[in-house]
Amino acid sequence: MKTVLGAALAVAMTSAAVAADLPASNYYTAPAPYAAYSWAGPYVGGVLGYEWGDVSNNPTRPSGLAGGLEAGFNWQHGNFVYGGEADIDLSGAEDTFAPWQFTNPWFGTVRGRAGVAINNVLIYGTAGLAYGELTANTAGNLSESHTSFGWTAGVGAEVSFTPHWSAKAEWLYLDLADRSFSVTGANNGLEANLLRLGVNYHF
Repeated sequence: MKTVLGAALAVAMTSAAVAADLPASNYYTAPAPYAAYSWAGPYVGGVLGYEWGDVSNNPTRPSGLAGGLEAGFNWQHGNFVYGGEADIDLSGAEDTFAPWQFTNPWFGTVRGRAGVAINNVLIYGTAGLAYGELTANTAGNLSESHTSFGWTAGVGAEVSFTPHWSAKAEWLYLDLADRSFSVTGANNGLEANLLRLGVNYHF
């Protein structure tokens, strides 16, 4: 009986020694915790889209391509993302209704932005200040331009496809206040929709 117990004890000790000599890589380790995408920090990018709208107190309806540059900064608390964004754009929006032609050669916005992030997808709303130029031309080559201020609001969605790059789709409504135009004899402003796509680089 003592011989059997001694043999069993020897086998157990040998097995323990062999296990102690095994490399650490053979032990089970839990996977690293999953890290959610962070939207926090500064970013810059470009946008391109289509603008269409109406000139107040005038039958013209300018429309055309519009694109430019943007920059912003995000803060993030849990799934809630908020920050600010500014952009400046060139626009080909124009329309002629004899004898008037109206164009919106450029515009810009400065907006707050807030939304909900689902990992690398951000759904947001945005609103703030809009500004831009409205130019009127009439028969006889008379031309008059005014820079107007107003407001803007919209919604969008942004998707990150690498740690630093994201793409977005956005709709904005722009309302540039009326200004008095001598060449039309009326107060004219611009109300426009803007649908655009953009790409951003996050630092």
